[in-house]
Amino acid sequence: MKKIEAIIRKSKFTDVKKALHDVEVNFFSYWDVTGVGNEKEGHVYRGISYSTSEIQRRFLSIVVNDNFVQPTIEAILKSAATENIGDGKIFILPVEDAYRIRTGEKGKGSLN
Repeated sequence: MKKIEAIIRKSKFTDVKKALHDVEVNFFSYWDVTGVGNEKEGHVYRGISYSTSEIQRRFLSIVVNDNFVQPTIEAILKSAATENIGDGKIFILPVEDAYRIRTGEKGKGSLN
């Protein structure tokens, strides 16, 4: 089992969610986060300068069985990309074990 953490643009969340459902990843957690990026220049909108050093993003936390890792990564890469700076990052972490609270089921089967 692996935990996939992805930080994406908020504007791409709907596309990523659909892409994940298309590869049968139907459960994940997400929340809004603020990060600090590499972009140092601000943007001007209607005469007001906005700092872009602090970036609003969406953080996804997905735990999948090993055979779903690559399809999950590919779904995120394809659906989250805008080909601009700030599209986000994906991190892969090992998961030692998992339990389904309702039944006490342990291991890979607890993810279904």
